Amino acid sequence: MMKRIALASLSLLALSHALPAFSQEKTSNYSYTEAFAPLFFKNNGNDYRSASGKPGPAYWQNAADYKIKASLNDQNDQITGTVEITYSNNSPDNMDYLWLQLDQNMFSQDGRGQLISPLTNSRYGDGNSTFDGGYQIQSVTDVNGNTIEHIIDDTRMQLRLPASLKSKGGKITFKIKYQYTVPKYGADRTGILDTKNGKIYAIAQWFPRLCVYDDIRGWNTLPYTGPGEFYREFGNYQVEITTPANHIVVLGGELLNPQEVFTAEQLKRYQQAQRSDETVIIRSAEEVSAKNSRPDKKTLTWKYQLNNAQDIAWASSTAFILDGAKINLPSGKKSLALSAYPIESNSNNAWERSTEYTKAAIEIYSKSWFEYPYPVAVNVASNVGGMEYPALSFCGYQAKAGSLWGVTNHEFGHNWFPMIVASNEREHGWMDEGFNTFINELATKEFNNGEYYRSQASRSYIFTARNLEPIMSTPQNMKERNIGALVYYKPAYGLKLLRDEIIGSERFDYAFKKYIQDWAYKHPTPEDFFKAIENGTGENLNWFWRGWFVNNWQMDQSIKSVSYVNNNPKFGALITIENLEKLPMPVTVEATTVSGKKIRKKLPVEIWERNTVWQFKIPTAESLQSVQIDPDMVMPDKNPDNNSWKAN
Repeated sequence: MMKRIALASLSLLALSHALPAFSQEKTSNYSYTEAFAPLFFKNNGNDYRSASGKPGPAYWQNAADYKIKASLNDQNDQITGTVEITYSNNSPDNMDYLWLQLDQNMFSQDGRGQLISPLTNSRYGDGNSTFDGGYQIQSVTDVNGNTIEHIIDDTRMQLRLPASLKSKGGKITFKIKYQYTVPKYGADRTGILDTKNGKIYAIAQWFPRLCVYDDIRGWNTLPYTGPGEFYREFGNYQVEITTPANHIVVLGGELLNPQEVFTAEQLKRYQQAQRSDETVIIRSAEEVSAKNSRPDKKTLTWKYQLNNAQDIAWASSTAFILDGAKINLPSGKKSLALSAYPIESNSNNAWERSTEYTKAAIEIYSKSWFEYPYPVAVNVASNVGGMEYPALSFCGYQAKAGSLWGVTNHEFGHNWFPMIVASNEREHGWMDEGFNTFINELATKEFNNGEYYRSQASRSYIFTARNLEPIMSTPQNMKERNIGALVYYKPAYGLKLLRDEIIGSERFDYAFKKYIQDWAYKHPTPEDFFKAIENGTGENLNWFWRGWFVNNWQMDQSIKSVSYVNNNPKFGALITIENLEKLPMPVTVEATTVSGKKIRKKLPVEIWERNTVWQFKIPTAESLQSVQIDPDMVMPDKNPDNNSWKAN
């Protein structure tokens, strides 16, 4: 026993002399065993969701088809409607009840969203508001007119079925009659804008919709309170909207009866726009106030349809200028870009370019990631600052130039996330907002030779602030002031780091595109995304998911010392770097010699897999005048002051 202790002591002594001695100016918070710990994933692959991040061979999801007939009363701002819903239960479970979303109930005085709205300014509500909205559900019946028992709690309605809905293909059809008053400002997602030529109605979340039933948690019934957006089933929509005849109605779907709702001249221009690469005016600014610019009738019914979509929204106004142009898709198919906006939004590099922006964004994303599936892409100027629905977006009517491109690009990018790749926005807002923000920057760089492109700065409080919640928090569980950082910018920058610094654009783009293709029209989870990127790129990224998404870990790399081999520059320089915070990252170092020659070395993240301090050699035959970590300033380093060294 004594001999073994002596040998161990000698080994430790030898090891201590073999390792370089480092000063202890600052204690590192880094733990490589924590950062690179195994067993990150909580779920093994199964028949529903593959371990490779793809849908499994037995993946299922339910569906809901909607036939909606609704009318708008522009005197009292009311929507009255009937929705017939056919629900398909493709799950392996029999169902005794169904859950529906009643989003408008957020705007009643008793709605949870209203009750938790602060008295100060908030995007999602005003605690001082006296508006009392919400649905008036007049009846819920089966196809034979028999009443279906139901209860309403806040923004959810439960239908208690008289007989179980069978699994693996069981269907039920029921009808709901309802009415509600449109809020002036509905959490920046729906509302009414007053203009000099009439009101613009931005109509969304306007009918009862099925909650999602999935293999993750069964019924997804989190109430709608504003910050968290939506999670919906796919289905087909047939919609009839009746309004006063002096209104123009635009909806995110194919217009089935243009000859009935346009004048002869407008119909001719509408058909011309479907064939034109340049914007065609369908209803001009001068015609807005002309009585003969609308058919001479009391009311008109606009008929639309949209297939394989999660939702549908529309807008109606007497004030609309309307223009359009053809969208060219990679397969050779065509779609139609339309813009509807008031005179107040026209001219001075503003909404007269909206159709140009819409067309360009759709064409760029279709070429880069996945072909746009809808027959139209409609941009509507409203008092909604920016909100997306399938094939239709609401954008701020005062936006112009770069701000209008930015919001248009962003809202139509949402057709890919979450309208095609349908993640749960209510719980994982970063999977749509963050992914979309990431592809927005790439599209902006491409649009019109970078007309509005500005490289995003990385070193901002949003990546280094210690008091932020983790990205993986739900939007409802974040301070409202942090939502922009955590749901949009930090996850987008995380993907940018993966693409540009950690993996490389070729491998990342392949894996990301494959993720979109595999999960098109399906419901992925965060784990599905993480696994898809790891499998598609061949990288173990547990350390990145853990630090950037699950935790709000900080990054701080520093240069600890610079010396020369045998104290002689001609044998090369020794650079010692240290990881001081919990988040590891690859390291790029640039050394500048006294003659001005620059030498770069990129080190993989694995240098931190079992080290807090790392020493490496720079091949040089002359002295160095400076050394810089992250010379391009692309990393979210919280303390860039310790990233540089200069010779005395």
